[in-house]
Amino acid sequence: MKTKKDSDDLVIIKKYANRRLYNTESSSYVTLDFLAQMVKDKREFKVVDAKSGQDLTRSVLTQIIVEEESKGETLLPLSFLRQLIAFYGGGMDTLVPRYLEHSMAAFAAQQDKWRQMMMSGNPGMATFEEMTRNNMAMFEQAAKMWTGGFAPPGTTGPESGTDELSQMRTQMAAMQEQLDKLAKS
Repeated sequence: MKTKKDSDDLVIIKKYANRRLYNTESSSYVTLDFLAQMVKDKREFKVVDAKSGQDLTRSVLTQIIVEEESKGETLLPLSFLRQLIAFYGGGMDTLVPRYLEHSMAAFAAQQDKWRQMMMSGNPGMATFEEMTRNNMAMFEQAAKMWTGGFAPPGTTGPESGTDELSQMRTQMAAMQEQLDKLAKS
């Protein structure tokens, strides 16, 4: 039995030339705020041009982000926005989306663990340590993906004698160096 939240239950939203959005499921006009709530409710939708049928979902989702950012709920740091813009046209168009998708999925999973831990009333130190280890492993995996498997000498493992923050800084510098090289080529 299908429920409203099944990913197969795709809602079609038609966008008209006058910028109005029409929900074909409820036969009513909707707003960007309504679509934002659908995203939060994990409802799948596709926005199409009412005349041509062209998929406009990506641009409408981007428009929702712009609207949210203009309301003062800024989730995207300026440095991130600048870096993201710099990646356009730089040959990173297949790597960056996969990396961001993987990072956001990992972040969401960590957020769910954190929420469950807080609801259980037992945010023990062992749980924090496990989350830290998982985050470090994810960061190292991401660093290897960005650098093509290169890890600077002395930046991994406890034998390096440096703290984790120093290791992360070294890895970030190596990633930036690799990105700079890729951007130049």
